[in-house]
Amino acid sequence: MSPSLRLQGMIKNERLRCLALASALTWVHLARAEPDDKALGKAEGYPPGASIATMYADPYKVGSFSATDKILPTRKVARSDSVTTLRKGTPAAISYKYKGSTYQLDDYLERERVTSLLVLKNGKTVTERYRYGRKAEDHFLSFSMAKSVTSMLIAVALQKSLIKSLDDRAEDYVPELKGSGYGAATLRQLLRMSSGMKFRERYDGKDDLAMLRLAQRGAQPDGVLKSLASFNDRKAEPGEKFSYASSESTVLGYVLARATGRSVASLTSQWLWQPLGAEADAWWNLSAADKQEETAGYFNATLRDYGRLGLLLAGDGAINGRQIVPKDYLLEATSVDRQPQAFRPGQATKYYGYGYQFWLFPLRHRTFGMIGIYGQCIFVQPDSGLVMVQTAVNKEPSDAEAGRERDALWRGVLSSLGGHLEP
Repeated sequence: MSPSLRLQGMIKNERLRCLALASALTWVHLARAEPDDKALGKAEGYPPGASIATMYADPYKVGSFSATDKILPTRKVARSDSVTTLRKGTPAAISYKYKGSTYQLDDYLERERVTSLLVLKNGKTVTERYRYGRKAEDHFLSFSMAKSVTSMLIAVALQKSLIKSLDDRAEDYVPELKGSGYGAATLRQLLRMSSGMKFRERYDGKDDLAMLRLAQRGAQPDGVLKSLASFNDRKAEPGEKFSYASSESTVLGYVLARATGRSVASLTSQWLWQPLGAEADAWWNLSAADKQEETAGYFNATLRDYGRLGLLLAGDGAINGRQIVPKDYLLEATSVDRQPQAFRPGQATKYYGYGYQFWLFPLRHRTFGMIGIYGQCIFVQPDSGLVMVQTAVNKEPSDAEAGRERDALWRGVLSSLGGHLEP
């Protein structure tokens, strides 16, 4: 064989080897494109759990977190007849830095158990992704993002004088709580999670939250309020210290229902969902005991409608030229400089501050979020018109590592799309 033919053969073999390697790498990329998909039930089509007892297990998380209307009691939040259009923007090139390395958005989706992700810039969609077989019409469970929805409803009730003042006590509206620690707490203290009551929330099935959930799943109509009234051990003076407790958001839900004489679902539909132009019905899951909406964590909506909710917040309560949620309330709820020192970033927690059921970022430009366990979030920076929505099925309820990378992605969204990162 001539040297030239031998060289051509070597080149051909090398090309074949490279193609084989590229094919193998492509296969690996696709195989790990959705982390832990086998454990999360891909082969079975991501089935939902049959009950509350199974919906949090990995094989059922994906299906359950987008189908709670098939697992738990629900009440519908009617959609709007006039839908707010989410215009298509230029697809975004988003990069972020994490632990000394730079990653792209696709890297993030390959690293984290994200079921859907939406990024909006000035009302335009620049990224919309669905993972693990999820679709645009799926309704994603909010977990504690629902607390912020509850806060917005409190704002409208206050504006309508159905609630007289945030300095009213909860027992003024819910007499079953009279004489208890939560009954004596003001609405402002409850909004800031500062009643001072001792409430353990560790998501281990043995904490105070588990006891409250047991009452909500029980058969006694007065069981939930009796459970709430039983918390009387004080760990701090009212209003002085932030201490995360879903019980306080639950109390606010009862205040809303009693102050208005209506269901929280009907209020959500009339005061939020229809005015903001939601394209799909949403759902509140209900306490089986008394059919009260579980306002601490069980709202369900499509990704795009969560995006519209983010746009409403980015507009300081206004959308399509209409003020829906009072601006002054939202500024009070989401501004670091309007919080007492104990509720500011670095004080309420090592990183976040806490407003009226909203988490506050330690940035010069007002930046805040709605956050739920297992990786749910809506992050908003009004000055830059940026909104990021994520739904997820993290391994643990409070997955610190996943939370840090999610926050790093948000900082990457801000730096990549003209946001503000000045501390």
